[in-house]
Parts: sequence; structure tokens; C-alpha cells
Amino acid sequence: MNLDISGILNDWPFESGRIVARLIQGSDGQAKLQVRLDLGLIQMNADGRPDGQKPFGCDSLLDYFETRAQGTERPGSRPRPEHESPRRTEDESELSDVADSDEQEVPKPDREGEFEMGADDCRLLREEAAQYYQRYLALLSLEDYDRVIRDTTRNLRVLDFCKTYAADEEDRTILEQFRPYITLARTRAIASRALTDNEPKLAVFCIEEGLDAMKRHFTEAGSPQSFDDSEEVRLLKQLRESILPKLPVSQKTELKERLARAIAQENYELAAILRDELRQIKDEPPKGAN
Repeated sequence: MNLDISGILNDWPFESGRIVARLIQGSDGQAKLQVRLDLGLIQMNADGRPDGQKPFGCDSLLDYFETRAQGTERPGSRPRPEHESPRRTEDESELSDVADSDEQEVPKPDREGEFEMGADDCRLLREEAAQYYQRYLALLSLEDYDRVIRDTTRNLRVLDFCKTYAADEEDRTILEQFRPYITLARTRAIASRALTDNEPKLAVFCIEEGLDAMKRHFTEAGSPQSFDDSEEVRLLKQLRESILPKLPVSQKTELKERLARAIAQENYELAAILRDELRQIKDEPPKGAN
């Protein structure tokens, strides 16, 4: 078997300054995402965990830990004596050695006591999240908005999970710096999909939701003033402003604009018709009126 990939690289040149990616069908029949680098390429699964692993029989480590946490108390829900160490099961303490094993069965949720994520477990979750980050960047360049929404939503779950269950303060907060960017990528994908479906009003609504999420993030972080200084906020506002001209105007406003153009062009016959149409339209109720 020839392992040299020079032929593939020669047929698919690298382009500096942009993400060069493509979707292919793998030999296993599954969709694969390839990204061309200056010194080669990387390939990952387009669906499921990017590296194709199923840790503990789950789709991802996040799914595994979420299953473990179901029905347990959250950290801080009960006081712990200073001498008592966090409860860790045998498979949790050895997680770093077996995280990519497909042979492990999914354990039943711990229904008693509290569940906590140790430093090693949080590190593994962050490393897994980095795989999804690399994937949704490439998918965004391909305008595969549905998959981008899926992966960014999933990585926001990682941030929420660590914030809730990590034992150490650093592990609870270290990923929060990336929340605005992930929210930006997710919101842009949702808005872009709405625009593809010719739904500009929905796109603006989704952008407003994204901005609200960012405002909550900065407020909860104790720096609400950072909202106005955020580059991610600026980009979302810029996107919103670019969409506003695409919003449909009311029928009455449209007729008035057509009437003004008809008069300016001295097309009085058309102007008379437009005036008649305007007289037949009832005044629209103000916004917010029932």
C-alpha cells in the first residue's frame, strides 16, 4: 500500500489567507471533512465526534459526563467538610487512560451525592471541544450552517457544564473567555441560514437573541461595560445593520414610495391609480398596539 499523499496535495493546492476545506465521502460511506494545510491536510468526521472515537460507548466525552451528572446534586448544593475530598469513582480517576476506548459501557447516572469534574476530566473536555472548534471553522467556510449550529451549540454546552460541575474555580471559568466568540459563530450561522431561506426578519431576531446572550455573559462576568467594547458584539451589530435594508416594508409604505417616484417621473396616470390604492388601505396600528 502506497502511503505517500503527494498526489492528493498536488491536486489540491493550499491557499494562504483562507480556510481551504471540502466534504468527501469516506471509504466507510460516512461524510468526511478535509482541511488543506500548508504542510499537508487533516481529515475528520463531519458528524459525531470529529476523530470518530466513542469514549465509554458515548458519542463524546461531554455526553458521557452529562449522563454521569444526571440526577446528582450540583457542586455547592451541600457543604463539604474541609477534610472530605471530592468523591471520584474508579472509572473517573482512570478516565485519561481510557477516554478513547470503545469497549466501556455507559454507566448509570449517579443518583446519590454530588458529581464533580476533576482537573484532568475538565482538560479532556477542553481538548475534545477544540476538535469541534476546528471542525465548525471549516464548516463555516463551506457555508454548512446546520452543522455549524450543531457544533457551536454543543461547545456552549461544554462551557455550561464546566461552569456547573468543575471542582476548581479555574476550570469553571477558563472557557468563559470563548463564550462571545462561540455565540458569534453560532448566531452568524443561524442568521445566514435564515437569509438563505429568505427570512430576513428571522435573521434579525436571531441576531438580537445573540446580542442578548452576550450582554448576559458580560453582566454575569461582572463587566457589563465590556459589552460595548466587544469585537464580537460589534460584528453582530454590523451584520444586523446589513440585513435591515432587506426587511420587507409595509404595503402602505411601499405604495407611498411608488407614488412619489411616479410623480417625480410625471407618470400621473400611475400616480392616480396608486392614490386610489392608498385610500383603500386602512391606517396601520402603531407597533405594540393590540
